[in-house]
Amino acid sequence: MQKLVINQPAPAFELEGSDGKTHRLDQYQGHWVILYFYPKDNTPGCTLEACQFRDNFSQMRDLNSIILGINTDSVQSHGKFAKKHQFPFPLLSDADGEVSRQYGCLFKLGPIKFCKRHSFIIDPNGNLAKIYRQVSPTKHAAEIIEFLQQQDD
Repeated sequence: MQKLVINQPAPAFELEGSDGKTHRLDQYQGHWVILYFYPKDNTPGCTLEACQFRDNFSQMRDLNSIILGINTDSVQSHGKFAKKHQFPFPLLSDADGEVSRQYGCLFKLGPIKFCKRHSFIIDPNGNLAKIYRQVSPTKHAAEIIEFLQQQDD
């Protein structure tokens, strides 16, 4: 796997979402994409992080951004998680872990695989603008808003 660096094209993907639609990175051209990877649906840290994105969704949308959550859980698990917490953004299922691997987020321990808590901001041209390898679920949405506001200046 090649190390990801700022200003390089973000790895392309096509994944099914909790909303029943297929999502491809190239369909979001012209928008900032907040691509966040998280370990597991319905766990405390992951729920907190996703709810922070939900609670700040309007502000992020006003900054011309799209939020996409990704992990290796099933579409069905994502659907239940999204419905329970009323997420206004899709959660994408990377069941085989391939997209997570391309982004350097996949953790495998024997047959168990899950995503590390990493996030990426992809610019409107499809290039990596920011990489977060250390994420605090309570502060992350605010960090991203601050970054996007700086791009708007």
